[in-house]
Amino acid sequence: MTMAAVAIVSLAVGYAIGQSQRAGIAASPAAITVDPHAGHVMVDEHAGHAMEATAGVGMQAVPLNMNIPATGGAAKERLNASPRHGEFANTTVNGVPLELWVSYPERRDKAPVVMVIHGAAGFNDWIRGVADQLAADGFIAVAPDLLSGKGPNGGGSGSLVNRDDLRKTLRSLTRAEIDARLNAARDYGLRLPAANGKSATMGFCSGGTNNFAYTVSQAGLNAAVIFYGSAPSAPGAAPGSFMPADTLANIKAPVLGLYGGEDARINATIPATQAKMKALGKIYETHIFEGAGHGFLGQQGRMNGANLKASEQAWPVAVSFLRKHTAGGD
Repeated sequence: MTMAAVAIVSLAVGYAIGQSQRAGIAASPAAITVDPHAGHVMVDEHAGHAMEATAGVGMQAVPLNMNIPATGGAAKERLNASPRHGEFANTTVNGVPLELWVSYPERRDKAPVVMVIHGAAGFNDWIRGVADQLAADGFIAVAPDLLSGKGPNGGGSGSLVNRDDLRKTLRSLTRAEIDARLNAARDYGLRLPAANGKSATMGFCSGGTNNFAYTVSQAGLNAAVIFYGSAPSAPGAAPGSFMPADTLANIKAPVLGLYGGEDARINATIPATQAKMKALGKIYETHIFEGAGHGFLGQQGRMNGANLKASEQAWPVAVSFLRKHTAGGD
């Protein structure tokens, strides 16, 4: 490489680092590479932007965005670097231990409590990462392991070997069991001295569906955010069809639904749910993000950038909705 080429590289590296420092982002040395044969500098389109790795076939690295939860494969690293206090805790449901993760915001006044409801992937680092991001946005986040005591030797999600085991065990829970566990987690959060007396829920995938059902049974909720989950179905509906249950009449809290455009299975339930909620005089605000798939918030590297775009658009909407309906309190 000629001295001129070295000088060009130095200038390019300095520029990228300078841009990163001004943006408050660490520059990645790998963002700029040199072709030793041609002597040409090749600058990555993401130069100067830190990247979060993702896990899984077909997943792409995504730009680091500290204003939304980390994508699945980057959640643990983000958690380890979090300046906020997070801790494992336990409560009981009818004498049975229930494991929780609690993330606390950095604020001087009391905060609303948001329960984070996991889906078929179980209680994991990503769910804890969502809780940490909620804390960054000013909420006390309480994430229960709904599978506590349901695994081998009385273990929870971590004791179940694969996703099929997680799904099978989660499906074995009755509605009464799920509601009792969510009530216990909610009660734990509301008893915290830093809680302001307001509570909300946020659920994902089957956790979003469980969230919708819980909103029917828990009249004390102030808000519910459903990520790609469906409303309770009426008993006796024809196979393959969906009819929202009349029990939606019991809902007191406003509901926000956030969905990927490439998710026909769940999205087919939205029009009937909208009509039912409107007829009942309930708040059901929906947003469908075109091109995004099911589970977009935890898989931001999929769908050719549409999942990342959906995540960047959906999260602020969710936070704004929660703040609007949980402000004030004791």
